[in-house]
Amino acid sequence: MLSSVFWQGAPDLFVWVKSSHSASGNDSCVEVRLSSGFVSIRDSKNADGPLFDVSSRAWKAFLGSVPHGPDPAQ
Repeated sequence: MLSSVFWQGAPDLFVWVKSSHSASGNDSCVEVRLSSGFVSIRDSKNADGPLFDVSSRAWKAFLGSVPHGPDPAQ
């Protein structure tokens, strides 16, 4: 899960960060990268593929709406 901890001073904000739910054998992996005023999202298996950009404000709202804790699918 990419939680609000992601906002608390990453040393380099322009580095791609993989979700902690991304594990070997899991084909549903995403990475995010903070930039000036927006967040880029990509498929970690296709680093040269398309990006999905959202505003920093929209990303924070999204994180606030996602349940935190154990994965309900497990």
